[in-house]
Amino acid sequence: MTGIEVRTARPGATGWTGSGTGAAVWGVGYAVFGTVCAVTGTPLFGTDRLGWAVAAVGAAAVVAGAVASRSAHAAPAHGGVLRPVLRTLCVLAGAAAFGLLMDVITLLFNQAVDSGPGAVLHALSALGALLLAATAHPARTAGTAGTAAAREGAAGRTGRPQPSAASGPVQLAALAGSLAFVPYAGMKLTWAFGGTFAGVSGAEMRAAAERNGASGLWLTLESWGVDATALLAALGVFLLWGLVRPWGQVFPRWTLPLRGRRVPRWLPLTPALLGAATLAPYGIVGIGYAALGTTGLVTIPLGDFPTEADVLLVCWLGLGAFAVYGVALAAAARSYWHRTAPTPLPPQPLEPAPGRA
Repeated sequence: MTGIEVRTARPGATGWTGSGTGAAVWGVGYAVFGTVCAVTGTPLFGTDRLGWAVAAVGAAAVVAGAVASRSAHAAPAHGGVLRPVLRTLCVLAGAAAFGLLMDVITLLFNQAVDSGPGAVLHALSALGALLLAATAHPARTAGTAGTAAAREGAAGRTGRPQPSAASGPVQLAALAGSLAFVPYAGMKLTWAFGGTFAGVSGAEMRAAAERNGASGLWLTLESWGVDATALLAALGVFLLWGLVRPWGQVFPRWTLPLRGRRVPRWLPLTPALLGAATLAPYGIVGIGYAALGTTGLVTIPLGDFPTEADVLLVCWLGLGAFAVYGVALAAAARSYWHRTAPTPLPPQPLEPAPGRA
């Protein structure tokens, strides 16, 4: 493992200027997109009234981003009001990004998305959530103007801590998220190998996938006995443990040009945040729906399954796995965010001039 990664910044830099400008520019595009959808009657999330809400969030982001970009040297004075506003906008944008991961999976394997405007909204919302989060939590340096380090003439320096593991509770959550996929993967692999589960055979599932427009890649993997969603679940578990273990912060030995170097924080955090924002609410809401169906309060559509009991069995296995994994991924991403955050380094001592004691 490498030592602390040191970065030098201009004294007095707070990080508000660049992130605030990016959030403001994003807000302009977000507001324009929402207005166009509202005026043309393009439905978002199944309703044509959401466009104005999107436009309002974008307009608020323009104002908040502009204020943040102008307060680069007075961020603490605005933090009491500006930071809660930015956090609220970040939560709203993150909620609107719901479904982005499903769009990516559908586009990858079916070569299409359910809704073009909806997919654009998901992508824009995810980008905005990242920009707003960066603006609400700017990177600060040790060389802020007015500090002892600045008065001593030392440049502001930050460094990433040594790779470390997450706390015990977070690792237990990662274990639960991993084990939650075991029944789901078993179900999908049973179909992939031609077996029967919940009253449906593997051949019937492949025929249904072909009728629903599955891509050639999806069908080819199924013919090899490899279920695409089970493969994605395995990659998700790998990401989850990379977030909670030290090896997830350093490139492994087999990456010859990069081995031993620190992994950029955005590389695992981007899919982790998108996955958590998609899978956690999708699974939790889905479990509630499955519970209503189990108690008979709502009628569950049969789809390709022979009985409602078969549908509920599949729903509990799939949605339960998504819910547990999504919550575990959110906890792991939060832990990784804090454990890898750049921290101020102490000022370097001044060296005496040559010839002086």
